[in-house]
Amino acid sequence: MKRGKFACTVSMRTWLICLSFISAGAIAQQDTAGIHKIKEVVISASRTEQDPDSVGRSITVISEAQIKNSGANTLAEILSRQEGIYIVGTGQTPGQVQNLFMRGANSNQTAILIDGVRMTDPSSTDNAIEFSEISLADIDRIEIIRGAQSTMYGSSAIGGVINIITKKNRAPGLHVDVDVNTGTFGSQTSMFSQQLGLNYTFSNGFYLAGEVYNNHTNGLDATVDTVTDPKNFAHTHRDMDGFDKTDAIGKAGYHHDGLDLFVSYKRVHQKADIDAGAFTDDPAYTVDFTRNLFNWGGSYKINKHLSVSYIGGMTTLKRVAIDDSSVVDVQGDYNHSYFKGNYTGSTITNEVQANYSTKGLSAVVGAGSYNEKMSNDVSSINSYYPMYNYHLNLDSLHISVNTLNAFAHVNLDGSLIRDSWSVFALGLGIRSTQHEIFGNNLTYEINPSLKVSNNGLLFASWATGFNAPSLYQLYDADMDTSSHITRGNKTLKPETSTSMEIGFKQRLGEHLSFHFSFFKTVVQNSIDYVYLWNKNKPQDSLTYLDYKGDTYVNIGTQTNQGFEIGLSSKVSEKFFVSANVSLVNGKLDYDPAAVNPVHTQGNQIQLFDNGAFLNSKITTYGLVRRPSTANISVSYRPWKKVYLEGDIRYVGPRYDVYYNSSLGPGGAEATKGMGDYTLVDVNCRYQIWRGLSTGLRVENLFDEKYYEIYGYTTRGRSFYLNLRYSF
Repeated sequence: MKRGKFACTVSMRTWLICLSFISAGAIAQQDTAGIHKIKEVVISASRTEQDPDSVGRSITVISEAQIKNSGANTLAEILSRQEGIYIVGTGQTPGQVQNLFMRGANSNQTAILIDGVRMTDPSSTDNAIEFSEISLADIDRIEIIRGAQSTMYGSSAIGGVINIITKKNRAPGLHVDVDVNTGTFGSQTSMFSQQLGLNYTFSNGFYLAGEVYNNHTNGLDATVDTVTDPKNFAHTHRDMDGFDKTDAIGKAGYHHDGLDLFVSYKRVHQKADIDAGAFTDDPAYTVDFTRNLFNWGGSYKINKHLSVSYIGGMTTLKRVAIDDSSVVDVQGDYNHSYFKGNYTGSTITNEVQANYSTKGLSAVVGAGSYNEKMSNDVSSINSYYPMYNYHLNLDSLHISVNTLNAFAHVNLDGSLIRDSWSVFALGLGIRSTQHEIFGNNLTYEINPSLKVSNNGLLFASWATGFNAPSLYQLYDADMDTSSHITRGNKTLKPETSTSMEIGFKQRLGEHLSFHFSFFKTVVQNSIDYVYLWNKNKPQDSLTYLDYKGDTYVNIGTQTNQGFEIGLSSKVSEKFFVSANVSLVNGKLDYDPAAVNPVHTQGNQIQLFDNGAFLNSKITTYGLVRRPSTANISVSYRPWKKVYLEGDIRYVGPRYDVYYNSSLGPGGAEATKGMGDYTLVDVNCRYQIWRGLSTGLRVENLFDEKYYEIYGYTTRGRSFYLNLRYSF
């Protein structure tokens, strides 16, 4: 199904807004008129400390001060302001699905790290973490590296890497951070959150830290109400969807004389009310989620050239989804259905590396292991139709996959040969990954750069990446009774990518900086969900009796490409403007030759994405939920104690999906064009006295009506009041 030009071209309005943003200023990750200075170091690009201006990649570093001054309540709000990133669900009622798309890559193709340890959800269908899980508690800074990074970080790093670095030691003494927020974002809604952080750092280098974050939200009805009769039971008994979340964090460590050791524990517990689907309210559907995360690690600087480090992590998680029989009409009738799903998962990460640096050369070599496990126990009961009762328990399968890896990366510059050649640099990397199911995968990167002035850098990269199938896609045991084909498919190949990027970055003193880049990524062996139908019958005569199951298969190639630009301008000591623009488009090439017929038994394949049968090559243009975006931020400090900020966020036209029962014999997803929208936020902070400040933030100032996901509501004009104390 060809989706037309809706999402693969940029409207005139988009171009005009983008150009006005560019002319105004710059990217939000830069310093804000001297109000806060980010730490001028980035470690995630090459797993060694570097000056961001010298790194031949598109990067962003977001400091703790920037997070606090932004007035944002969630990580998704912070990341959505950065170029190349769109997080669907950012503007919905809290607790709903938040999926990240970077540079057009799928939501499970960006690696999310906490202190260098990969964060996933092995119990989910695609292994992607949901961003509502990660609060802003305990964050020291966020490093964003765009483009393929599988050579450095393995699976999932096709679109890029987001490394969340938590707080460690501080200046000797006691440090206290208290943060209280309250607000409203629509009729009958409220949000109240509290955050308390304590850190005591001893003069000998030992430190102890703890942080607690709690959030209680009375939310919106997550879905759009389309009932027109004001007296209809389905209208008068709409359910408002709440959200409760608590994070508890503890950390201990030692940092002194080249030795850095730490161990930490984080517990996340949250419960969200959700609905049944687009435009479909459900007053009895809840998801209860718990994650326990243990991180540990250490590094030692042997001498000025050589250091060694080790990081480890273990996480266990459990998700309990319950949809109990609920009242469906004014007479008190019930739908006589009950669903409960227990989903569990765990991961264990261990990794060692050694860093060496000298004049003209820095290198890192390392090796590691990664283990992931999952299980689920799902029951569905309907007392009206007992023949459709269902129970599936995967505990006896002991689903587990081990991955081993070894990697090396070297940065060279011309000073190895002659000092005058130091303007030339070359990064080279390689990783070998041994996966228990699909075997060995080799990734590499080549990253040349050229200094064209004191603070100007022209760079390029050619890198490969991969994304391993999720445990669910490999092992789900749900089986069709006639064909005995399982939903899980152990013959799946990993998704593999080739990425190209050309970019330039320039800093002109403290008053102006800009960067731009063009990228293109081609992902082969894309994994997709399909229906299977009787291979011996014509398509136009198929009925539900010809259904042969559903499964995951390698389906073809996805291509993403785009352009990013950002500028920053320190107009004066009190006034700063920043902006960025991201243009992205793509296509999907479905190819029947990409499908392994062994698992499908040669049956006819119907794409769930669009309902088409895969009898020949099919190309669709435009990617779902991946718009072009633009952001602008203007900050002003009229007096020492007053900080003012205004933000404009533009999201371009894009596609979304909805279920259409008329597509093929089994129904499928259809695409729908979604209109663009512009949101305006304003933020004011006032320092009452040293360490104590208050802030007022108004989001969606003009009460814009828009969709992020078709059929789901978004927050209207919102007001948030904040009180913060730090010493």
